[in-house]
Amino acid sequence: MGEVTIIGVDLAKNVFQVHGAAADGRPVFRKKLSRPQFARFMAEQPPCLVAMEACATRHARRSLIS
Repeated sequence: MGEVTIIGVDLAKNVFQVHGAAADGRPVFRKKLSRPQFARFMAEQPPCLVAMEACATRHARRSLIS
């Protein structure tokens, strides 16, 4: 895997779609993760920009990765 500089997260009730991109915009990974998998996965990532959709649950999900 290359160096991830931004991670995009599509929030859902039970499954998260996670997309990582390099500084040049090249896709590095695409993953479908359960809630427990998401928390573990984000804990393993290097410091980078995380973009989440604007929805009512984003504040609760943000606490999983901060």
